[in-house]
Amino acid sequence: MTNINQDKIKLYCKNLWKLYGNKTLDFLKKHNFTPSSNDLNQSNIIGAVQNANIEILEGEIFVIMGLSGSGKSTLVRCLSRLIESTYGDIYFENSNLREMSDKELMQLRRHKMGMVFQNFALLPHMTVLGNVTFPLEIQGMKLNEYNEKALKVIDLVGLKGRENYFPKELSGGQQQRVGIARSLAVDPEVWFLDEPFSALDPLIRKEMQDEFLRIQDLLHKTIVFITHDFDEAIKLADRIAIMKDGLIIQIGSPEELITNPATDYVREFTKDIPRSKVLTAKSIMETIELSSSDYIKVNEKSIIDSFASEILDNNKNGIVYNEKNEKVGVIRKEKILDVLMNRNN
Repeated sequence: MTNINQDKIKLYCKNLWKLYGNKTLDFLKKHNFTPSSNDLNQSNIIGAVQNANIEILEGEIFVIMGLSGSGKSTLVRCLSRLIESTYGDIYFENSNLREMSDKELMQLRRHKMGMVFQNFALLPHMTVLGNVTFPLEIQGMKLNEYNEKALKVIDLVGLKGRENYFPKELSGGQQQRVGIARSLAVDPEVWFLDEPFSALDPLIRKEMQDEFLRIQDLLHKTIVFITHDFDEAIKLADRIAIMKDGLIIQIGSPEELITNPATDYVREFTKDIPRSKVLTAKSIMETIELSSSDYIKVNEKSIIDSFASEILDNNKNGIVYNEKNEKVGVIRKEKILDVLMNRNN
């Protein structure tokens, strides 16, 4: 995954609420900002986002996921202030977004935020180049500057040679690449993506996920990514927040969610995910000594899928090393089989 700056929080929210109904702020005050689900129901108030607390680190891919109606899109729209939250704080670095004027917020969006949505929202009368240069023109950039910048980002997303195509002349995957290029053209510090690949065919979707990771390896953006697909989440995420009925149920790495689910809901949500695609060597290694000295060398952070076939095909065990090249444990081939068959013992 990406190189995460663990010391720098790029974006965070604290005690964030988004309620729909009558006099929602008065309702929160009346219940000391801790209303129960029963309180919400009795007052005919919808808790779209309830007391959300999230810290998003610089350079990480933070995935927010949940089923339809869980509140994930509403939360992201609150974080970017596309909609106004009912209560709480939202900080971009040291600036409180909820205290920004419209002018300040507009400048922040133009220069430091990028957004990509499920609907590509391309301008049909403009070419690929025109769509990508559009936000740069709004910034007031000079013609030669914004054309040069746009051409670079078009090349980055793999559309070089199609600069003069119109959206109707492109495939769905290519249109989404234009949307990605347009959002990247402003060189955002935080990049919001709301189910950007869900409308694509499965093969194109996988291709776009790979492309997304390639771009992130080059740019190291701070990314907030929404999906309802756990396979997509574990492929892309450094950390995942699982939502249900407006509540954040658990936040953790894909591995943490599978090995240590906080609730039965999270356990059910993750039960069908192949553990070999998520668990690392460190999570299944043992400290016992094995009699044989014939091992396959494995990095402690490697995903099991990446070394399982080598261990099993060669009928060997694994020896696990940390980043300092120190031996920290061993993996028996029998343990690999347990993981591949989703046995938890």
